[in-house]
Formats: sequence, structure tokens, C-alpha cells
Amino acid sequence: MLAIYRKYRPKLLEDLLGQEDIVTVLKNAVIKNKLAHAYLFSGPRGTGKTTAARLIAKIANCSTREKKEDFRKKGEPCNKCERCSAIDEGRALDVVEIDAASNRGIDEIRNLQESARSSPSSYPYKVFIIDESHMLTTPAFNALLKLLEEPPEHAIFILATTEYEKIPPTISSRSQKFSFKKLAIDEIIKKLKKVVLSEKFKIDDDAIELIASTAEGSLRDAESLLDQITSLAEQVTVGAVEKIVGRTGFVLTHQLADLVLKSKLPESLEMLAKIYEKGYNLADLNKEFIHYLRRVLSLKLDSRLEDVFKKELTKKELEQLKTHVQLIDVPKHIQLIRSLIRAYSEMRYSPFVIVPLEIALIENLSS
Repeated sequence: MLAIYRKYRPKLLEDLLGQEDIVTVLKNAVIKNKLAHAYLFSGPRGTGKTTAARLIAKIANCSTREKKEDFRKKGEPCNKCERCSAIDEGRALDVVEIDAASNRGIDEIRNLQESARSSPSSYPYKVFIIDESHMLTTPAFNALLKLLEEPPEHAIFILATTEYEKIPPTISSRSQKFSFKKLAIDEIIKKLKKVVLSEKFKIDDDAIELIASTAEGSLRDAESLLDQITSLAEQVTVGAVEKIVGRTGFVLTHQLADLVLKSKLPESLEMLAKIYEKGYNLADLNKEFIHYLRRVLSLKLDSRLEDVFKKELTKKELEQLKTHVQLIDVPKHIQLIRSLIRAYSEMRYSPFVIVPLEIALIENLSS
């Protein structure tokens, strides 16, 4: 059975969620037949970098585009010809994907050099997609540089990375650079709801929102989590999602924040103990709590940040968060956040995971 993230992978550039600027530039280049010989796609995981690379491979080699002038103006692959189908199914000999995390040495790049210099077997272009390219060794980068300096006419190189700063300037300067961004939560929710409708899953809207929030801007992570959860439960609820991912969810974080910001120490400790007894991951709870307080503090200082948080939170979550803005005492709660960050560091390695968090609350709420 095909995984959801593979089954619903975009077939067209215009289907890439949240990357409108990149799509516009690439489509214009395609329409004008100005595909570059080297691209560098950077950005967080699951935002469409490898998908975009495969789409370029299809566009460069699409038989329909090659034969029909009118279709070429669309700037998209046809997804119907043999070449497009072969690339989709991973059986195109002239499209080579390399995982630099496990093939990072100079020998692999030398093999790539030999392959790149030989003519394509049956396509107009050979396309080399190097995933996690920041993992290449220095000698490997040096060997790759020679290819990028004088690329064969029939070759296209696409480097994808989650850590742009580790790519040598000599490599990035010889590539067209595109920075992929995290997806807004409402975009992920919209896509998940389409998948749920198509697959006829039984899942609550609140559960979908929690899955989207948990993915932290990665559509692939959201789709993978949806796949996992729907295979384990016939009717998926928020509670089921919380148990599987070990997260407390926004509702509990909001409730804890309400007690803490009102300086209700006994009630805060009691709630923390109940959450702990239910088996939730307290380090993750603290992480979510820090982010919650950080957003409330930021809104207190600059209400314009609401536009930024709209991309990270649902409309309902944002409204709930805004109810706490007036409770913020800036110096006091900056100190609380510092204590929580210190507690988070200690919790990750402590056998007494609840203790650092309890102490942080006691120190800041008892005075």
C-alpha cells in the first residue's frame, strides 16, 4: 500500500503548497526554455524540495512539451507520457537520486562525474538530484565544483538541503538558489482535509488541526502522521492523536498557561501532576509551554506579530492565546521563560523529568 505522502505528492509545479514565489519563477523559466544547469533548494524538511526537483526532471524530459509548442507554454509536465510516468515510478535511468547522507564521499561524486559526462540513454537531459547535499565531504564538494563550473549541456544538477549554511559558497554561487519556507498551518489543514475526504477517513476536525500543528510546517510529516494514526484507530479523536504523538495539545497548554499567568501555584502543580500521571511527554509539554508564553509575550510587545502567528496557529488557538496578553508582566514572565528553558535542558537528561519543571514554577510563582 502506497504511503499517503507519496500517493498525494504534487504532480504539477502549481500544486506545490506554500511556495508560490518559487513556483512563479520556475514556471517562467520553463516557459522561456531557460532551465538552469544547477539548482540549490534549501529549507525545512517536508516543504517540497525533492518534489520540486522531480518536477523539474519531468519538465526537462517531458515528451509532450518536446513535441507540442502550445503545451510548452503551460510550464508544466504532462504526467501522461512514458517519460513522465517512468520518473514518477522511479525507473527512469537518466534521473539519478543520491542520498548524500549515506553517499557522501569523493568516490560517489567521481561516479557521478563519469555518469554526467556520458550522454543520456534515452532522454534529452540527465538529471542528478542530490538530497541532504550538506552532508558531502570537502573533497566531494571540490569534485562536484568541477562539474558545476563546466556542466555538460545535457546535465541538470539539483542540490537539496535542510542546512544551507553548510553548503560551500563556491557551490551555492554556481547554482540558482531557492529558499523553501515552512507551510502555514491552515495550508496543511486544508490539504489534510482533502486527503481525509478522498480516503474516507473518520477523523475529528480538532484531531486534524493537532496533526497539522504537530508537523511544525512540514506537509510530509503531517501526511505521514495522518497515515500512521488512521491505520491504528477507526475513529480518530484529539485524544488518540495526543497519545500517539506524546503531545499535550494546545488546549492543555492553554489551560496550564491560564493557571501560571494568574499565579495559581497549587493548581498549576496539581495540573502538572495529572498530566504526568497520564503518561504525556513532559519535556515536549514544556517546549510547547515555552512557545506559548513566547507568543503571548511577543503579542504584548507588538500586536503586529499576530500576522506571523496566524501561519502557526489555527484561528481558534490564536483567539485563545490573545486572552492571555493582558496577564503578561514583561520582566516577571521573561524570567519565567528563562527558567523554563533551563528546566527543558535539564529535563531531557534527568531521570526525574517532572522535577525541573516543578521547581521552575515554584521559583517563579511562590514570590
